[in-house]
Amino acid sequence: MRNILLILVVVGLAAYALADVWGSDEDERRGLPRWLWVLLIVLLPLLGAISWIVVRVAARRSGAGPSAPGGGPNGGGSRPTPSPRAPGPRRPAAPVAPDDDPEFLWRLEQEKRKREREARGTRDAKGDDAENGSAHTD
Repeated sequence: MRNILLILVVVGLAAYALADVWGSDEDERRGLPRWLWVLLIVLLPLLGAISWIVVRVAARRSGAGPSAPGGGPNGGGSRPTPSPRAPGPRRPAAPVAPDDDPEFLWRLEQEKRKREREARGTRDAKGDDAENGSAHTD
């Protein structure tokens, strides 16, 4: 039973490594062609798969991996520009929900203040009209 479990773990690890190699970028493979990694994983399943995983993790830590947005303005806006060699998991380029977007919240606050000013202006104008109307009747 233990031998079967060990074989299944090695086969699963090799399958994962093969799928990961197939979807990798050239920078993540550290100069070795894809076919050579596949050959290494197929001929030496445990050693090849572990080697691939170590190389892939090292490539991600050094910044040669999938791009993730970095910080910085994009043409006057507040959204980040993609960095081609940013390490770490991929993140959405923009806020997921409107209430996560600081620019949206700022515009919302400005609109609220504008409505309040207009409401105060119409109340003041009505008050002035009432005062002016009573002054004319005297």
